[in-house]
Amino acid sequence: MSKVEEFEELRPLLFSIAYRILGSVSEAEDAVQEAWLRFDGSATRPASTKAYLSAVVTRISIDVLRSARVRREEYVGPWFPEPLLADPYQDPARSVELADSVSMAALVLLERLSPLERAVFVLREVFAFGFDDIAAAVGRSEAACRQLLVRARRHMQDGRPRFAADREGREELATRFFDALRNGDVGGLQSLLAADAQLVGDGGGKAPQLARAVMGAENVARLLGTVFPWLIRVDVTFELHEVNGQPGAIFRDRDGRILQTMALDVLDGRIQTVRAVLNPDKLGHLGPVGDAWAVDREVKRARRQGN
Repeated sequence: MSKVEEFEELRPLLFSIAYRILGSVSEAEDAVQEAWLRFDGSATRPASTKAYLSAVVTRISIDVLRSARVRREEYVGPWFPEPLLADPYQDPARSVELADSVSMAALVLLERLSPLERAVFVLREVFAFGFDDIAAAVGRSEAACRQLLVRARRHMQDGRPRFAADREGREELATRFFDALRNGDVGGLQSLLAADAQLVGDGGGKAPQLARAVMGAENVARLLGTVFPWLIRVDVTFELHEVNGQPGAIFRDRDGRILQTMALDVLDGRIQTVRAVLNPDKLGHLGPVGDAWAVDREVKRARRQGN
């Protein structure tokens, strides 16, 4: 195989590693491209191209994450990863781990870890790399990597998500949820939510967002059931779509431009968390982005006029 063919075969894996370390589609794509440049510029062929490129993209991602953490500490409101509509890497033997590890809940939880802990956790727990390859990737001894993994597991243990494995059941629940949302059916929404459900939005100060998380099934259902019928009246539409391995939807304005994504955490037959990403900086990789502020003003005007 040529270098290009080898690289393209491994690109899905490299992107998936980088995305889980960084939580950013654009930064992960940049890391993969930088890995290619280094591979292409190398005069020698590695014994294992997979191990070599995985190590390179991991090291690049660690460096990027170290600088990104400063920005995230200054972020306005809750921080969520850039929405991922489809994970390019598939492994039937690890499908559950891959789906759980790319969820919004898991990626937010990974923010607790140091860059090295995060990289070790992703390589070992998600992609089942051996400690020899992990040590080479992060520049630490195997013994040090084992300790990093122990610490990472400890940080992740309490909040690590475990979602419903029944894809058909999740999708059926999501369909009912979004039907109720479209119709403003507060009772129907509440019946689908866990008692301690929460609604959280990430606007980054660049889009209309909640002042704080909304807690409790009744409060979440009332807010959603009140707001979304007005959005429908100003020609906002949505399409069901998997978001970060979980059921969700993409919302668009009347011109088809993206306003937000919404992802649902489902467990035990109920929706636990509703996560909305509205920050336009995190939506551009999905297509043209709409003006959420303009839509918000139009909704407020319609409500004042009683239309």
